[in-house]
Amino acid sequence: MASSIFRRKSLEKIIRDSEAGLGDVHEEKLRKCLGVRDLTFMGIAAVIGAGIFSTIGTAAYHGGPGVIFLFLITAVTCGFTALCYAEFASRVPVAGSAYTYSYVSFGEVIAWIIGWALILEYAIGNVVVAISWSAYFNNILRTMGIHLPDWLAIGYQTAKMTYQTAIAAHKPVEGLVFLNAPEIAGIKFIINLPAFIIVMLITSLAYIGINESRKSANFMVGLKLTVLLFIAVLGFWLIFSTGSTHNWKPFLPEGMGGVMQSVSSVFFAYIGFDAISTTAEECRNPQKDLPKGMINSLLICTVIYVVTALVITGLVNYKEFEFVADPLAYVFDKINMHKVGFVISISAVVASTSVLLVFQIGQPRIWMSMSRDGLLPPAFGRISPRFKTPGFATIISGLFVGLTVLVVDDKLMTDLTSIGTLFAFVLVCGGVLYLPKLIRVPGKFSIPYLNGKYIIFVLFAIFLFFARHRIGDAFQNFSGESYQEILFLLFLVVAFIISILTFTRNYSVIPVLGVLFCLYLMIEIPAKSWMVFFIWMGVGLTIYLLYGRIRSKLADRPG
Repeated sequence: MASSIFRRKSLEKIIRDSEAGLGDVHEEKLRKCLGVRDLTFMGIAAVIGAGIFSTIGTAAYHGGPGVIFLFLITAVTCGFTALCYAEFASRVPVAGSAYTYSYVSFGEVIAWIIGWALILEYAIGNVVVAISWSAYFNNILRTMGIHLPDWLAIGYQTAKMTYQTAIAAHKPVEGLVFLNAPEIAGIKFIINLPAFIIVMLITSLAYIGINESRKSANFMVGLKLTVLLFIAVLGFWLIFSTGSTHNWKPFLPEGMGGVMQSVSSVFFAYIGFDAISTTAEECRNPQKDLPKGMINSLLICTVIYVVTALVITGLVNYKEFEFVADPLAYVFDKINMHKVGFVISISAVVASTSVLLVFQIGQPRIWMSMSRDGLLPPAFGRISPRFKTPGFATIISGLFVGLTVLVVDDKLMTDLTSIGTLFAFVLVCGGVLYLPKLIRVPGKFSIPYLNGKYIIFVLFAIFLFFARHRIGDAFQNFSGESYQEILFLLFLVVAFIISILTFTRNYSVIPVLGVLFCLYLMIEIPAKSWMVFFIWMGVGLTIYLLYGRIRSKLADRPG
């Protein structure tokens, strides 16, 4: 059994099928219409969304103006990963993203685990974005004098948790949604209707076709980039003309410890740049265009995040961002520029819409690839004859996200999405190390090889030196069952093993650093989210063992 679950797909066969126009061992082809500009805009569409209009406020509250360092650290981490994705995209030019890449590198069971983890990134991530979209959309409606009933604009779980928290804290509950909502058969009727409607509309657009989705995404990206450029110019002018630069002092109010508290929020802001790798079969020249699109979008988005963080912390003191869900609009409302705040709210809706679109494009293509391999039922791999999209998978993905947003709370979803994404990133970076060596070919991307034999050991030693106080605290708190410190110590053990392997096997620096950076960011996510993540993975592994392992198209072939 062990050998069967680790059977791998042949890289040579995938390339032969791709060159023959068969896609990933499949007869029906997707429509090729994406170029570098489209992929870059799609990456920006996925990254510049709920993060910059929502979670950046939480990050600024904990880290102060110095939160820009966390954006830079996260960008470097994503940069290492993007280079590894680009290497895979150049070598394995088919849909499937990290799922297909892991199938080639590690084998079937790891590929399944990655595919299951990517559901957290795309589907669960879209739940969070849809809830954020609903909040901004309701703000716009209220400004226009339109008021939806509260029980139609919030998830059941959020309303119930708010009510229970108020009861536990002995606070008044008379005005809370959970208490005043109508009942059906004794159950409170509370749903997030706007979030459900936007998911259904976006799913319809993703179903109609990649070309229509591309045009819509490009339009929305152009609009929000224009607004963000306006905010940056106006913001810096106000900061220096009014002398509010004092808000940048202290730059690191709680040190790097305060900055790192917001790993999950900031990383969530970056997820999605890898979603464009799922469109490999719809690219005109995937080996050349996908790497450029990924790296271009990541660089542009990093500059936007750093500039925006400096603007909001320069206009308003970082301490004011506690519990602020719409920091950009809040900042301009605070300085009595309400019309600008209203424009920002509209831009947030557009930005979140573009994120929803890209994620709803990405998720069905993962399921399509898994179905092609026999790990999911054949229906998920069907291509719409008319629209040339994975029709059934798109519909099921939309229903999964849409029904979830009706009732769920978004806080745990953010952490779960970040863990799932980082886990996928770790295996993508590690997978590059197992790809066969190739002679550099003009027009194809390849990660520059830099021997990490000594470099990784030196960097690990430097890390140990700067983390010496935390290491001491971790051992002291170990007996107190501090799960966060246990995760940190496990990271040190894994990092040491990776350093040894790099020394003995002469691994390349970039993918190794990608693995280590992603692992470190993972341990900074709250331990309770890890528990839910392990349960999710356990469910996925059970499905694979009962269905995918038996029905896999590699089951009757030698591994």
